Order: sequence, then C-alpha cells, then structure tokens
Amino acid sequence: MTTYAELVTQVRDYTETTSDVLTDVIVNDFIEHAEDRIFREVDLDEFRSYQVAALTVGNPFVALPGANITQTAFVKSAQIYTSGATPVREYLEQKDITFMNQYWPNRDSTEKPRYYAMWDQDRLYLASTPNAAYNIELALNKKPTGLSSSNTTTWVSTNAPKVLLYACLCEAYRFLKGPDNLLGYYEQGYRQALQNLLNEQNGRRRRDEYYDGVIRLPLESKQP
Repeated sequence: MTTYAELVTQVRDYTETTSDVLTDVIVNDFIEHAEDRIFREVDLDEFRSYQVAALTVGNPFVALPGANITQTAFVKSAQIYTSGATPVREYLEQKDITFMNQYWPNRDSTEKPRYYAMWDQDRLYLASTPNAAYNIELALNKKPTGLSSSNTTTWVSTNAPKVLLYACLCEAYRFLKGPDNLLGYYEQGYRQALQNLLNEQNGRRRRDEYYDGVIRLPLESKQP
C-alpha cells in the first residue's frame, strides 16, 4: 500500500529531485495523468457500477444514471427490458454516431432500440428511437476519486502501488526530459505491473461474454 505522501516522496527520490523542482502541484498533475492512464487502459471490476434508467417514448437520448462531471463513465454494456412478471432482456450493440444517423435518420420515428452510442459525456444516443417506456440497465466503468492530500489512499494505491508509481515516473521523466533508457525502463515496469494486476483479476473471476456485453445467441431461460 502507498499513501499520497509516500508516493510524492517516491517520485522525487526516483528522479533525484526536490520539492523546489517537482512541486506538489506538478506531482499532483503526474498522479492525475497516471490515474487517467490506468483507468483508460485497464478494465477493473472495482471500477464497475450497474445502473438502471427509464427510457422515454420518442426520446432517443438517455442520461447516464449516477454519472456526474467529476466521474468519467464508460459504458461497457447496455440492455433494455420491459417491466412485468416475465421481462425480456435484450442487449444493445454499441455503434458510432455516423452509423446511428445512417441507420435511423428520422428520430421522430419510433421502434424498439437495437443500438447505442455515446452522445456526450453524460448521455447515450439510442437507435431506433424508443417506441415504449423500456428500462435500460447499464454496466459502467466510473473513475473513482483520485489520490490527493485530502484523499490519501485509493483502491489503486492500496492494491496496485507499483502500477501507480511506474505510471507517475513515466510522467515525471517526460516532464524532466530524462534519459530515454530510463523512460523506457519505467514504461516497461509499468506494463509488467499492469499485466500482473490483470492476471490477478483474471484469476479471481471466470470470464463470461455476457459480463462484458458481447452479443451472442440468446439462451432459453429455464425459469417457468
């Protein structure tokens, strides 16, 4: 486990600098950029959240439930279903905006949605435009609160301190314009530590295609 203060000290020790060169503000930037990189490059179960929202008939947009401007959310999977005793769940396929506009150019026309795309940071765009008040269940990856002087430990700093340290050192050596061989060394260390983290996670779970929202042939439910 590494605390915020320990990480700041480690970055300065490894780069053989002091707070006069790498101020707290600069090191804080390293940490923020390192956390952003880790969040974007690895899909960790600990960052996953499941949220449900209600669709509105005739409205192709839906706000990401539970999202806010301080937490960037990535949608991993989306499924729609109707309320009732025997709801039928169907996964939506992720597409880009260009495909969506070509597939369903008239947003005033309604039908059961088949696809989704990220419209902006806070909303999904659906095609077709919903023809009923479906529920939508989303699997989201949400960036947790970052490491700082007021938030002295995080899941990453506790469970993957080497990943965070090497990512910070990569940022530091780019900033300091350090030797290419050292930058390459820390980049390799980051990649290895990241792979070890992924291996640990894969050992804790049995990967399932539905878990990641991969479309496959529907299975017949055994429920009465």
